[in-house]
Amino acid sequence: MGAYRQSRINEEIAKALAEILRNVKEKSVRETVLTVTGVSCAPDLSNAKVFYSFFGKGDKKEIAKGLKNATGYIRSQLARSLNLRQTPELTFVYDESIENGAHIEKLLEKIRTEESGDND
Repeated sequence: MGAYRQSRINEEIAKALAEILRNVKEKSVRETVLTVTGVSCAPDLSNAKVFYSFFGKGDKKEIAKGLKNATGYIRSQLARSLNLRQTPELTFVYDESIENGAHIEKLLEKIRTEESGDND
C-alpha cells in the first residue's frame, strides 16, 4: 500500500475514532476528555495502534481498562463509519508526548529564570 494511502487511512480512522469516543458509555472513558493523537495502521489493515491522551483528572489504568472494555463497540462503530474492506483490530496506547513536552517546557523555564537571575 502506498505511503499516501496509508497516511490517509490513518487520518480517517483518527477522525472517526475522535467522534466515536464521545459516545462511549464506559464510565472511565465518558468522564474524561480523550484526544486521539494519532493512528498507526498496519499495511494490511489487520491491526491499528490508536495513540490517545486525556485532559483533566483521570487514572491512566482505569481509562486504559475502559477503552479495552469498549473496544468491541468502538470497532463496530468504526466499521459503520468507514468503508474499508477490513476493520482493523484496535490497540489503545497512551501517548506521553504531551506530558513529556510540558515537563521539558518547565525545565526550560527553570533554566531561563536561573539565567536571568545570574545576569543581574
